[in-house]
Amino acid sequence: MMRVAIIQAPTNMLPGSNEWAELAREISHARPEVLITNEMPFGSWLAESNTFDREGAAQSIREGEAGIEVLRTLDIPVVLSSRPVSAGERLANEAFALVGGKYQRVHHKQYFPDEPGFFESDWFQAHLDGFDVVDLGGWSAGFLLCTELFFTEWARYYRRQGASLIAIPRASGESLRTWLPAAQTAAIVSGCYVASSNRVGVASPELTFGGRGFCIAPDGTVIAETSAEQPVVVFELDVETSALQQRQYPCYVAEIEWDPHGLAQMEPLISSTREPFGARP
Repeated sequence: MMRVAIIQAPTNMLPGSNEWAELAREISHARPEVLITNEMPFGSWLAESNTFDREGAAQSIREGEAGIEVLRTLDIPVVLSSRPVSAGERLANEAFALVGGKYQRVHHKQYFPDEPGFFESDWFQAHLDGFDVVDLGGWSAGFLLCTELFFTEWARYYRRQGASLIAIPRASGESLRTWLPAAQTAAIVSGCYVASSNRVGVASPELTFGGRGFCIAPDGTVIAETSAEQPVVVFELDVETSALQQRQYPCYVAEIEWDPHGLAQMEPLISSTREPFGARP
């Protein structure tokens, strides 16, 4: 069993701020072995504007770099987060893991909304392709950064790579009307734990982030949510529970083996560990 923490973090939080110090105390008190932060947890939300600004982008990069250092001070074995990095004429939203304090680049966000409050396509592009897991020492995890959650083929792809956890750092509004069903579906089709952290608070008169981080069991059951009263929530992740669920329906069902970039289809792949329809733990 591993203790995994999800959070809801104040929007526009800066490394070294009182907001960060208070949240860090809550996290440390919870004593997690794994921490999942919200999407790009430090600094302002650039995508509220539909005009790319080089100075704002550079400042965001600096805040993200400083954020890595304060995350290291938590002394948590595994931290899963994201930050803005330079990517040519734009930024990339880079998912990373701090494993024993060592930085590992894992994934670049591939899907970007383009609407008021979330003009991400004007700011970001993917500098790296692919959806790869990160090895965390005997088990592995994958990232779906915010909007990527709704592309459930990647949850299935993570299952085929043997992931036990899908981390979803996000920056979303106040409603969970679409987010929870999408997360439950991702858990059901992957057999993974699915866990998400979010920003919270008023960024501007037109944009409010809703908090409500959540964790979903491999069978799709909602385990818990964060709240204003409980901004840090810990759940127990059992790798064996995930592995068992991945042998149940619908995870075992044969599917077309396909190129991760969708460029080619191959012969159906049938798992040798399949169990009969209707089998349950």
